[in-house]
Amino acid sequence: MTNQANSTNSTKSFKGKSLAVTIATVLLFAAVLTFAIYEGTKNTITVTANGEQEQVRTHAETVGAFLEEQDIETGEHDFVSHSADTPINEDMTLEWDAAEQYAVTVDGKATSAWTTKNTVSDILATANIELTKYDKVTPALDAQVDEDTKISVEKAYEVTIQDGVEEKKVWSTSTTVANFLKENKITLGKLDRVESEMDALVLPNSEVKVVRVEKVTDVVEDSVKYAVETKKDDTLLKGSEKVVQKGQNGLVEKTYEIVKENGKEVKRDLKNEKVVKEPTKQVTAVGTKTVVASVSRGAQKETVKTASPEKAPTATATTVKATTTPKATPVKTTTVKETPAAEPTGGKEFYVSATAYTASCTGCSGITATGINLKANPGLKVIAVDPNVIPLGSKVWVEGYGNAIAGDTGGAIKGNKIDLFMANRSDALSFGRKQVKVRILN
Repeated sequence: MTNQANSTNSTKSFKGKSLAVTIATVLLFAAVLTFAIYEGTKNTITVTANGEQEQVRTHAETVGAFLEEQDIETGEHDFVSHSADTPINEDMTLEWDAAEQYAVTVDGKATSAWTTKNTVSDILATANIELTKYDKVTPALDAQVDEDTKISVEKAYEVTIQDGVEEKKVWSTSTTVANFLKENKITLGKLDRVESEMDALVLPNSEVKVVRVEKVTDVVEDSVKYAVETKKDDTLLKGSEKVVQKGQNGLVEKTYEIVKENGKEVKRDLKNEKVVKEPTKQVTAVGTKTVVASVSRGAQKETVKTASPEKAPTATATTVKATTTPKATPVKTTTVKETPAAEPTGGKEFYVSATAYTASCTGCSGITATGINLKANPGLKVIAVDPNVIPLGSKVWVEGYGNAIAGDTGGAIKGNKIDLFMANRSDALSFGRKQVKVRILN
């Protein structure tokens, strides 16, 4: 009874274990099948993350869910090839690139740019930094950099350069005058100068002046004014002059060293002087002969005679005889009323402004420029003239006055003016000023 009971219990126990194994096997199979079915339903995505590529299987339905599944947090400036709500499908290619921050300075002011690109030009474009072809960028625009590289931009500005007489505007960045000239291929000569310190900074809207300096030699010929020598001549009437020897200017050759700045002469130094032709002095004879007048009574015709070979003037009045005797014996003058002489013919004729004068005044010597004593000979007809118009000693005819001699001068008698001598003061005052005809007879 007991053995049978144990056999029965053993049979029951084996059957229980077999059932458990069967159930476990079924469950494992189901799990494997389920896993296989689960894995088989996943989509395969090719992911390129920061340049590294791999294939990933996922049940995520959207790109956003996939990135979350992969614990990928995207930043504002990151690059994702698809939007977050893009559905996932088999054999999809997804690209994600994390942005990096780059430090940039513009004219010393710091800024930054977030971008997934690593060339300098792309980084500056991302930072909205506009460039001109004259701006200076370090490193070069086509250089590839990492986030530890500092990018520098120097903005160009306009500078005026005055090179000699030529002026132009150029673009420059912050630099010294020396480098600025080098950048613009401006070379300096030995004498040239720059009106700025070479190590000074070139600032916006400034002006760099280059003065072009040159030295040249100039040879010129200058005339040398001749000297004038005067000598007394007792054969000429006092007050008259005669050129005995005509003067001629000399010639001198002068060598100058000339300094020019921007083409204009600023300095001239005489280095050598050589006489090419000596000047010839001019010799002028000055008359010293005086005329002493004497009067003969009762004569109807006046004659004037001098020791000069020139002809003496004649006039209708009392007879007057002039000699070169040093002293004349004074005689009593007899005034004869006369009729003005008729106008003669021949000789140079022109009109002058005529006034009258008298020797009877306080302080008047009565001696003319040619030595005639008018006080002693009140009957003579003498006129004061400008010797450049009417030569002294000339015989003249004056309208309304008659024949006279040009024997005197006056400070106010210049040009076409004459002064008529009258013995009577009242006659001289009443004459006034008149326009009269004059004829030079010799």
